Amino acid sequence: MSVHDVAPATGGETAEWLAALDARGVPCTLLLIPGPYGGGPRLAEDRRLVACLHEAAERGHELSLHGFRHEGVPGGPPWRNAVNQVLARGAGEFWSLTTEHAAELLRQGLAELNGAGMDVVGFTPPGWLASPGTRRALASLGFAYWTSHLAVHDLTGGPSRRMPALSHRPGGAGERTGARLMVAAARFFARTGTPFRIALHPADLARPGLREAALEAIDLALAAGGRPVTYRSLIERGPR
Repeated sequence: MSVHDVAPATGGETAEWLAALDARGVPCTLLLIPGPYGGGPRLAEDRRLVACLHEAAERGHELSLHGFRHEGVPGGPPWRNAVNQVLARGAGEFWSLTTEHAAELLRQGLAELNGAGMDVVGFTPPGWLASPGTRRALASLGFAYWTSHLAVHDLTGGPSRRMPALSHRPGGAGERTGARLMVAAARFFARTGTPFRIALHPADLARPGLREAALEAIDLALAAGGRPVTYRSLIERGPR
């Protein structure tokens, strides 16, 4: 379970998702954007949000890095730019970076979070898109894991866990059909014991039915005996 795009500009939406998850006893991984995002300040400058995130961590939620500004950067071959537009709506910040450039941005993000007293070991790139250079940089900087759309990738020597992520695409074509598919997929995965993830975004809360569909998917998984965990705990407990 993950809550994406956590930043001062989305503090209200983050709090709403956390309240819904806490009511169900579901821990999640909060994906933090440390740099300026959505017209708001840097995360560390919002003392109320920083305090909220520390409290969430004390309740069992995980804090994790989610890019630096969550916006695309120029460069890369045309095919990568096309993939970025289709899958990440142009926000694939780490999709075309060299190892050196990725390491620089990752260090900036870590420094911002460390300055706010936040220790993170994981990384989810915007749009789940990471270049080969980014993956090399993550390993060199000591991250424990990173996530793609289909898996959680262990950087400590353990195996990757194939776990598809279910998420909405607010405002996109077939939004309502996608919401029904999320519920159907969650029901199927839960029934068959297939590990999967649900990704919650701030924009989901502004679209009719998307919040309800996501919570229905979560409730189905819980009713079927699903055990929600954070990415960090998944990696730390090792293969099962």
